[in-house]
Amino acid sequence: MTPLAKLLEAALFAGGRPIPIEELRGLDGEASPAAIAMALDEIRECYDQQGHGIELIELAGGWQVLTRPEYTETIERAQLAARPHRLSSAALESLAIIAYRQPIGRADIEEIRGVSVGGMLKTLLERGLIDVVGRAEGLGRPLLYGTTPLFLEQFALRHLGELPRADEFAVALRAEPRPL
Repeated sequence: MTPLAKLLEAALFAGGRPIPIEELRGLDGEASPAAIAMALDEIRECYDQQGHGIELIELAGGWQVLTRPEYTETIERAQLAARPHRLSSAALESLAIIAYRQPIGRADIEEIRGVSVGGMLKTLLERGLIDVVGRAEGLGRPLLYGTTPLFLEQFALRHLGELPRADEFAVALRAEPRPL
């Protein structure tokens, strides 16, 4: 591996979070974005060709070294990895509404869900999955909520465009015919 690839690999290993290319460029002021991209490809190919148990992936606007999916379950079962806090189905439902409709206000979320979401919003804000992204123009100028980079990281998305489309839900939720 090139010296730049080794430097990036060390930074990604130590980072523990997705690191954007702009931050990686700070490691070597002489390196162009193209050189950084080539070094990242070099690291990824090295991990793939040599059969490493880790991989380099683009995630939440940055790059991160992660365990390969085929080993994740075994590592979690052995309790070697930190487990993220689970969200209730109500919190996931509220989070999905925010992800698909952002920016969105509390009243709109409550109208869709049919229940009060104050506690849910507080939980999602505390966990860093959503944030206040502005104020609506309406009466009282209510707060508008949107997802954060941590949301993308937790759900292994590079950007919001990777969220499943509504037509994909219809296929996934369709009941399979039962054998007679």
